Amino acid sequence: MDGTLVDTEPHWWAAEIELVEAHGGTWTRADAVGMVGSAMSVCAAALQERGVALGTEEIAHALNSAVGAAVAAGIPWQPGARELVEALHAAGVPQALVTSSFAVLADPFATAVGLFDVVVAGDRVRRPKPDPEPYLTAARQLGVDPARTVAVEDSRSGIASAVASGARVIAVQTAAPVAPPAGVTRTGSLADVDLDVLARVVAGETLDLRRAG
Repeated sequence: MDGTLVDTEPHWWAAEIELVEAHGGTWTRADAVGMVGSAMSVCAAALQERGVALGTEEIAHALNSAVGAAVAAGIPWQPGARELVEALHAAGVPQALVTSSFAVLADPFATAVGLFDVVVAGDRVRRPKPDPEPYLTAARQLGVDPARTVAVEDSRSGIASAVASGARVIAVQTAAPVAPPAGVTRTGSLADVDLDVLARVVAGETLDLRRAG
């Protein structure tokens, strides 16, 4: 969800910076970028090391509340994301939203979009990304073989989770630099991904859709 489908990463960064500074610490944009795709427990531990004197649940509540309030004004779709989700739905392709974000953010987003068959939030699995459990859970709930799925990810931990599940993977270069392993398709934008591309990827092709320059 975050970064891949919707451009919420700037909201997360702002919330993290504000929270750390409120506790007398320093948190830079580079620090925030390094947390992209991380489980909340990992992010909370990093913030605590910078002086945030709150428990993990309190940190999660503070960040989720701040980002939720920012997104409430409207869904900040990434280029091509809404069109791709709608095209898949129109073609009858089952879709799962697999995110490290907690259900308090993922559920309202999925409800507003109305096109996902399954939602696997970060606080609904025992072992979040980069463990394969989130994607294996999604495949099981969809009733499909993970090897016949395509996962779209924009972070190191998300890509690792999807690859380990056995899914075919498309890595999208958005907020954070990614260096996907061999066999992972790469793109600079979901605007360059359509049903034909997805069919080729699930059939076993590895593509590089990044535009020159």
